[in-house]
Amino acid sequence: MRHQIPHSLPIETARRATKAALDSYKAQMAEYNPQGHWLSEDRARVSFTVAGRTLDGAVTVTATSVDMELDVPFLFRPFKGVAMRIVQAEIEQWLVRAKAGEFNDQ
Repeated sequence: MRHQIPHSLPIETARRATKAALDSYKAQMAEYNPQGHWLSEDRARVSFTVAGRTLDGAVTVTATSVDMELDVPFLFRPFKGVAMRIVQAEIEQWLVRAKAGEFNDQ
């Protein structure tokens, strides 16, 4: 499943906000062992563990959106929407902060 979070930020600002969001998510949700590895400046592989299973996905920053993908085994599909909403809320929060100028001095 692919999900897009639209933004109207310069891509560099969207990158910074997305990286901050993923770092914040890792700190807040440590019990799920969230991991993230940036493959390029615009794409990260992400994973977290729920009930002993590791779920893998990706986050991609584009000029107009932050795209999320998550591979979920069939038995975990009922939780997919919840997981996507949690990550989306964190990214949206950081995009709002970026739009308010939080990353202007960097």
